[in-house]
Amino acid sequence: MLKYKEITVIGTSHISPRSVRKVKDVIKEEKPAIVAIELDMKRYQYLINKEQSGRISIGAIRKIGFTGFLIAVFGAWAEKKLGQLTGSSPGQEMLAAANAGKKEGAVIAFIDQDISITLSRLNHKITAKEKLRFVGELITAPFKKKKLAFDLRKVPTEELIEGLIGEVKKKYPNVYQVLIHERDEYMAKALNKLYETNKKIVAVVGAGHEKGIIETLSKLERS
Repeated sequence: MLKYKEITVIGTSHISPRSVRKVKDVIKEEKPAIVAIELDMKRYQYLINKEQSGRISIGAIRKIGFTGFLIAVFGAWAEKKLGQLTGSSPGQEMLAAANAGKKEGAVIAFIDQDISITLSRLNHKITAKEKLRFVGELITAPFKKKKLAFDLRKVPTEELIEGLIGEVKKKYPNVYQVLIHERDEYMAKALNKLYETNKKIVAVVGAGHEKGIIETLSKLERS
C-alpha cells in the first residue's frame, strides 16, 4: 500500500482472499469520499452479472482483433484456474472495494481504460516475435522445473513484482507497454483528476500497477 497526498493506493492480487479482507479493512479505516477501482464499466458489469455467459460477439472480436481476443480468453482461463486454487474468484477484491465504499457512502469511480480499447491496442502493437515467444513458452512451460516460490493466497512482494514486470518488459516490450505502462498512465491521470475535488481517495489496483501509478502521479504534479 502506497500513499500520494490524500490518495491511498492498495496493490492487490486478483485471486487472493487476503486482498479482499485488506481492501475492506482499509476502506473502513480510511473512510474515503471516493473509492477508485481498476475496472471499466464493462468489466464491473460482467463481475456483478456472473450468470451471463460472458461470450464475446463476432463484432467485438473484429473490434479488439483476434490476438486480443485470444489473450483475453487465455487470461480469463488462467485467472479462473488459479482462483480455484486459492478459493477466491478473480476480481472479488474489486467487488469488495465497491461494496465497502458504498457502505461508507463513498462515490465509486472506474478508473481503468475500456477493455476493448486495451485489447485492440494490444492486437495492433504486439509483434510476430512476441507472439511466437508466447506460444513457445506455453508449449514448453509444463516441462520446465523452475517454480515461483510464493503463496498464491498472498499479494506478491514488491521485489517479486518488479522481477516479474522486468521479465515481461524484456521479453514482451509491446505487451508491457500496452497492458502495464499505458494503463498506469491512464489510471494515474484519472486519479489526478479526481484529486482535484480535494477529497480523500482509496484506489484499488493490481499490485503490478501500484508503483507505476504513484510515480506517474508525481510526474503529473511536476509537469
